[in-house]
Amino acid sequence: MATFLYRVGRWAFRRRRLVSFLWLGVLVLAGVAAAVAPAAQDEGLSMPGTESQKAFDLLDERFPQSNSQGAEARLVFQAPDGQRVTASENKAAVEGAINSLSGGDQVASTTDPFTTGAVSEDGTIAYSTISYRADAVDLTASAKSALEDAAGQARDAGLTVEIGGSALDVDEAPGGTTEIIGVAVAAVVLILALGSLVAAGLSLLTAFWGVAIAFGLVSALAEPLGLTSTVAILTLMLGLAVGIDYALFITSRFRDERARGLEPEEAAGRAVGTAGSAVVFAGATVFIALVGLGVVGIPELTKMGLGGAGAVALAVLVALTLVPALFGFFGRRILSRSVRKAARSGGGNPHVGGRPGLGTRWARFVLRRPLTVLLAAGLGLGAVALPALGLELGLPGDESKSVETTQRRAYDLLSEGFGPGLNGPLTVVVDMSDAADTRAATDRVVQAVRGLDGVASVGDPVLSQAKDTAVLTAVPRTAPSSAETKDLVHAIRDAASGVEADTGAVVLVTGTTALNIDISEAMSDALLPYLTVVIGLAVLLLTVVFRSLLVPVKAALGFLLSVGAAFGVLVAVFQWGWAADLIGIEQTGPVMSLMPILIIGIVFGLAMDYEVFLLTRMREAYVHGASPGEAIVHGFRHSGRVVAAAAIIMVSVFSGFIGMSSPTIQTMGVGLASAVAFDAFVVRMAIAPAVLALLGRRAWWLPRTLDRVLPNVDIEGEALSRHVPAPATRPDAAVPARPAGRR
Repeated sequence: MATFLYRVGRWAFRRRRLVSFLWLGVLVLAGVAAAVAPAAQDEGLSMPGTESQKAFDLLDERFPQSNSQGAEARLVFQAPDGQRVTASENKAAVEGAINSLSGGDQVASTTDPFTTGAVSEDGTIAYSTISYRADAVDLTASAKSALEDAAGQARDAGLTVEIGGSALDVDEAPGGTTEIIGVAVAAVVLILALGSLVAAGLSLLTAFWGVAIAFGLVSALAEPLGLTSTVAILTLMLGLAVGIDYALFITSRFRDERARGLEPEEAAGRAVGTAGSAVVFAGATVFIALVGLGVVGIPELTKMGLGGAGAVALAVLVALTLVPALFGFFGRRILSRSVRKAARSGGGNPHVGGRPGLGTRWARFVLRRPLTVLLAAGLGLGAVALPALGLELGLPGDESKSVETTQRRAYDLLSEGFGPGLNGPLTVVVDMSDAADTRAATDRVVQAVRGLDGVASVGDPVLSQAKDTAVLTAVPRTAPSSAETKDLVHAIRDAASGVEADTGAVVLVTGTTALNIDISEAMSDALLPYLTVVIGLAVLLLTVVFRSLLVPVKAALGFLLSVGAAFGVLVAVFQWGWAADLIGIEQTGPVMSLMPILIIGIVFGLAMDYEVFLLTRMREAYVHGASPGEAIVHGFRHSGRVVAAAAIIMVSVFSGFIGMSSPTIQTMGVGLASAVAFDAFVVRMAIAPAVLALLGRRAWWLPRTLDRVLPNVDIEGEALSRHVPAPATRPDAAVPARPAGRR
């Protein structure tokens, strides 16, 4: 692979104008496709195979006239202090607001709270449900404006009015202040790490180039594939982070090769052949892990995985072709100013000699005290991971939104007037197609549900046109995300089994709350199998790459530690509320159910990035005769600074999304930023060298049988060592090589 990539790098350097033109064409096409593509439909979460999803599908079949896919809004009215909403003036204001919406743009129906019984017992709060013929994405600005005008009309009459439901939901677009700060931090780190504005700008330029293409493709495919804004933001987040990192790794290797005195084209080929091989492997691991999210069976998670995988694949292609092409345009300006100055004066490389770098000093410190470093780092991560034992999964609703939003205030008003369960009613569907007595079956279900503890009320059954399906609404006494509501869903399903045996009817429990519970349980059940597959894949791939048994095991165990610590941070912040005010979390609750598996898939690939980039230089030194300790120092001398810079960049990019208002994106940002920080700086920088120091030569041992069977992927570029480059022909064409034997 190294030889092939070496040729790719040299070809891209020679044909830089063609390569740049081709990538520019792809960028333009992706932008045009995104511009002319229609907006995506709001499909919502689904979980094929679960009871709640089967019930939704049955409702679509038996109640085709219902608009279950349309948006819904709740106008919640509260009378002034000391008054009732049923007072004549207040009642007139409520009815006036509702009537202003009846027959309006895209409005399917409205309800009158005074005829439907949607007035609280104390008469202070009432609500009306407005159903639309279009989903939230397709609601016109005039329809939303009419809803807000109706609320404003009632407010002018002295009422407190808030709007809940999905009608005002909007997909948050990226590009806020915190994301810009994250990118700015990444730019500063690049400049400090590379010592060149041009080199830093090249890494940022290529990363943005790849992200723009990926973002355009996601936008273009959003409508036919049902991709949400969360998919687009994940694509942006991952594409930007890995795009900068991959460009940084290849640029850094190119500068090293130039420092050895190689011609620019030869240096570009060697950089792509060596660092590019590691980029391909690292990108492949991220790609496989993200595509593997599809086995969980949640369409939204599958789309997120495919979107992220596509962004990573584009980042790899850009790094292998566009980056070496740009080397040809920028020439010596990619090198730091001090190196260029030394080259012009004929002096030695300014980075050689003198005081050892921080990476070298740290590696030598670990070699002197490996057991102390291992225990301190391992126990520290273990302590941070302890809160993960209390991990609870759920899906965020209006209760997790800021109190400054009207949706959250509507949620609180409904909870105050009708109990928290009204915000998450349960829908019980009775399929009576095989029942002998449909009336008796329905009555049995109503009786069974009403007899359960935790049920606040049960509505009258609604029959389908064919009289073979009944639907009734059960309102819990507890909030949608509470453990008591989860227990109630299971209690209804347990009670339904007896009804089914006696009547022949099939009873299904669904609704948004039940679906969220089913998804959370499915994610919990899939977590351990998916983690097992990921760990097995990591061990297999690293065994092939490093031709060692103990190095992959060490890497897998370190990955578990970093993921466990990241889960601990999520529990501490989002469940316990630690430091929640710093990032704008006003309501604690379960961790979003999609996050653990998503974080495992992403962090697995990123962890392998740092493992490969750091240990590749160590193994390269070891196979060329260095002792195990010297190999560790060699790896940190050449890769430690770059890996640290790459990790800081990735943490900065992920942290930039924490400031978004979406709970999903916030959770993703916190989880990924903490996981990368723990994995790069604690696991790869401390635990990994400590373990290697303790193992010595045993770390690189591989049975002869496996050595013969395993393919040689040559990620270190050993085959390139047989290639003799042409010498530099001009004094300013290359930087003087490092003196031999200096360490």
